[in-house]
Amino acid sequence: MPKPRKHERYAGKYFTWTILTRDDVYWADGRSNTINAGRHSLGTKSREEAIGLLPRLDLTIAIEHKLAEAEALTPLIDDTLSLEVGRTLYEEHAARSRITGGTRKSTQKRYRAVYDKFLMFLESKGITDWHSVTTGILEQYLTHLEKSEYSYATQYLEGTTIKQIVNFFISKKRLPAESRIALKLPKPQGTDTYCWRIEEVLAILDFTKVNPELAWLHPLVMTLTYTGLRIGEAINLRWNDIRFANDTIHLVDESTSSRRKSDRELRTTKGGRDRCFPLNPELRPVLEAMHHAADGFVFHGPLSGRLKADTVRNILIRNVLKPLSKKFPTQSGEIGFQDGRLHSFRHFFCSLCANKNVPQQTVMRWLGHQDSKLVAHYYHLHDDEAQRQMQKIQLTGRAIASGSDRG
Repeated sequence: MPKPRKHERYAGKYFTWTILTRDDVYWADGRSNTINAGRHSLGTKSREEAIGLLPRLDLTIAIEHKLAEAEALTPLIDDTLSLEVGRTLYEEHAARSRITGGTRKSTQKRYRAVYDKFLMFLESKGITDWHSVTTGILEQYLTHLEKSEYSYATQYLEGTTIKQIVNFFISKKRLPAESRIALKLPKPQGTDTYCWRIEEVLAILDFTKVNPELAWLHPLVMTLTYTGLRIGEAINLRWNDIRFANDTIHLVDESTSSRRKSDRELRTTKGGRDRCFPLNPELRPVLEAMHHAADGFVFHGPLSGRLKADTVRNILIRNVLKPLSKKFPTQSGEIGFQDGRLHSFRHFFCSLCANKNVPQQTVMRWLGHQDSKLVAHYYHLHDDEAQRQMQKIQLTGRAIASGSDRG
């Protein structure tokens, strides 16, 4: 056999290969590895084609030596998966029937928002297909979100969603197994959502009550304050959900209901479970005084139409928080009154319950949580026993241990 004319090194995922030619045909020699990968003809005289064949050879030999799973070698459906085609595939997957694992419309909406930002970022980098979405690209994107002052929670949500999308493409053989993104993203701990103080909530309630233009908003704010409902749950609340006869509010998840009328939107709860909690005595007269619209919903917008969360959010910020912000100034660089949002009412309700010694498990049932770090956070803040123990730690009082107690 003629003497090889060219030598070149290629570092694969599993082996290092020496690339050489014999009679102008490219070969890959992996015998120098700790595990002998053998010598193999690549069957081509084109260097570019030979280099393109090496990843598959590397994976094939790795499977033979049980360094990789055989399923990783399954032929891909497409040579390339464009960004838009991939988006359509995943959105169709997310929108499949609930019984087969499809997601809620709210979750699908969240995915669309992630797609919009991420694809815009990829296009700015000249990336047009999902094969080019690597761990490094995701790291760059998360850095971009941080520099754009998106919260840690948003960065975590978007990062995990993108990893999930890539894994879906791999499971459907639209991407090779080596496209999996190996980037661990620590889950955010705690929350940076501002929790209203009692005097701030009272000011909001008074302001919306006396302002005629906000008459529609006052009952909604009262309900958020006294129930801890999420805004989506509140705007979908129906009069049939409020049982004045026994002072309770019932939230129903219609995900699996066969009796729901097809002419109205499916109502769901975040946990997918029904829940029931008492109607607060200070909230009851406010609800009783409200007009019952023909559509059956409790709350409506400023023009009496169906209420949207964005409408409530924008008007709360512009017409309530901004005018009241002078009364509750926020120090520069701090999170304060003007940073509160609709979810702050849920935090306030939880904090108030903890402060009033409502049992933690009871509050979790009211809020629809089985395991809640949010609830635990506020109960730790209001831990009376911890406060009593801390009072013993004094340097100038008599609570410091006497000499006989010193270690």
